[in-house]
Amino acid sequence: MYFLYNLIVISASAILKLLALVNPKLSLFVNGRKETFNLIKDTISKTDKVIWIHAASLGEYEQGLPVMEKLKLLYPNHKFLLTFFSPSGYEVKKNSKVADVICYLPLDTKKNVHKFLEAAHPDLAIFIKYEIWPNYLAALNSVNTPTFLISALFKNNQNFFKWYGSFMRKALTNFSHFFVQNKKSKELLNSIDFKNVTVAGDTRFDRVTEILDRNNSLEFMAHFKQNQFCFVLGSTWPEDEKLIVEYINNTSLPIKFVIAPHTIKNKHVEEIIEAIKKPVARFSELENIAIEDYEVLIIDTIGILTKIYSYADLAYVGGGFVTGLHNTLEPAVFGIPVIIGPNFNGFAEAEELVQLGGVNSIKDSSQFNNLVNTYSENNKYRLKIGQINANYIQEKAGATKRIVDELKSVFPVKN
Repeated sequence: MYFLYNLIVISASAILKLLALVNPKLSLFVNGRKETFNLIKDTISKTDKVIWIHAASLGEYEQGLPVMEKLKLLYPNHKFLLTFFSPSGYEVKKNSKVADVICYLPLDTKKNVHKFLEAAHPDLAIFIKYEIWPNYLAALNSVNTPTFLISALFKNNQNFFKWYGSFMRKALTNFSHFFVQNKKSKELLNSIDFKNVTVAGDTRFDRVTEILDRNNSLEFMAHFKQNQFCFVLGSTWPEDEKLIVEYINNTSLPIKFVIAPHTIKNKHVEEIIEAIKKPVARFSELENIAIEDYEVLIIDTIGILTKIYSYADLAYVGGGFVTGLHNTLEPAVFGIPVIIGPNFNGFAEAEELVQLGGVNSIKDSSQFNNLVNTYSENNKYRLKIGQINANYIQEKAGATKRIVDELKSVFPVKN
């Protein structure tokens, strides 16, 4: 089976190189990996002590970040290596100072694995959520490198739990310990004889609770809001924006709207602005305008949405009408109600918050309109619903400490 797996990975590598010639995203995926070994060579010496953390993309990075920040405090003499599989994670964080080296993870061929581990020689390896690469894991185990899977989720339909999943089950044996998000994941691992499992929870809850402790002030938002009811609509797709624009154009309620589209290309932003019949400002054009005179603000940049949520009285999180729901925890941590589209199955926190009532799922414009009207006109009810979200997140916090405490027992801190 290893032969077949390696053949598939090598074949995939060749195909990706061809597709990269015509696909910009795949070009980043392929060409970015050409820099990996130079980046490591320029930063990590043979005598350096290294902790390696691997994330598939941006979401997994957010889950690993609280753990990495704690480890940096505990192991100040180690260099930190952060790898990504996907361009959507690496391209956003490649210039971050959060780690000593940030690079793409080479594909899981035996040749790449040998070269990568020889250059990086990690003393500790941490993989996040679903990242299970058989050749890397086997090589780490062969040199007795403690290797952990954190914020992991396991589900019945994964091949580990099927009759044909022996190859991937064997890959799991290379982990020193599993830190899973929920009891169901632990039960599934137990069912295939893995006992080295701890239900630690999801580190994203620690990440979002930290948001409350930082400075979230934005001068332009204070001027724009002017103490009025503020409705922030984050990571919106065209399907979401159709509902939003219709409501904005027809409501007479005194609401300030902030729209942060998932796609911020100029053409798309212009289409949104043209569809709205009320005064609209663009973040990129705020200079020399009286922003308080506008009713709608379009955020055509990235990196500030979380802070903007701190000014919201109500939030809408996009993606629930298309391929995947975006982050509902970032607005929810501020103790405000959240509205989402109908497709949220598989997003555990959304499922739980819908059941609790802090997040409202809508299927059409009628439901959307009714909810916005209700929350904007009934402040007491809005605060009550928002508190459900705040309480939920506070109760779920603590995964980082549970993980780091266990890591210290396996990988002792040396003064």
